[in-house]
Amino acid sequence: MEMIKIDELKFDEKGLIPAVVVDAVTKKVLTVAYMNRESLEISMKEGTTCFWSRSRQALWRKGETSGNKQHIVSITADCDKDALTVVVNKDGPACHLGTDSCFNYPVYEGEGAEFSLEALMKVIEGRKTERKEGSYTTYLFDKGIDKILKKVGEECTEVIIAGKADDKAETIYEISDLVYHVMVLMIQMGISLDDIRNELASRHVIDHKVKQEKMTK
Repeated sequence: MEMIKIDELKFDEKGLIPAVVVDAVTKKVLTVAYMNRESLEISMKEGTTCFWSRSRQALWRKGETSGNKQHIVSITADCDKDALTVVVNKDGPACHLGTDSCFNYPVYEGEGAEFSLEALMKVIEGRKTERKEGSYTTYLFDKGIDKILKKVGEECTEVIIAGKADDKAETIYEISDLVYHVMVLMIQMGISLDDIRNELASRHVIDHKVKQEKMTK
């Protein structure tokens, strides 16, 4: 589809257009901010998000002080050309409170709520902080790191057995068990999903031989 021009966008009476910022990896909404023509042009020129602060009445480049820049993958206008989605790869938390996204306060969740690893992490983290009685996850946290590591080891073995048997359904089941227990370990050790994403993203710059040498030391 042909790119539209900035002149075709419909800025409001204050010269602003809402921008919904979305994580390129997780597809999660990170924040909703506003751009004027100048901040949009800066964003497109520099490849990182720049917004217009309505409270300060000034331009602000995301990450200018925190270092948590957002590298733009794409900017897309809606059908009315009066709103934007900005897909980004981020260097750190999107929210000024230090959280991954600005959207962290559930208001309503229907039966068809979409599953996500982020949501599961929040549930597991809640079991650690609140220690809900009768919860298996709470039981693991109560038992501590040795029990958690033991379960991770057991689930690794189950994955191997299912994979060796070439049983796809069973392998999916066992991998799901493994992922859950690994996430419990992550919460126990204070490791976030972003920590894992960042590690995986960094590996493409590591020479395979160097990586192999590091692993064998």
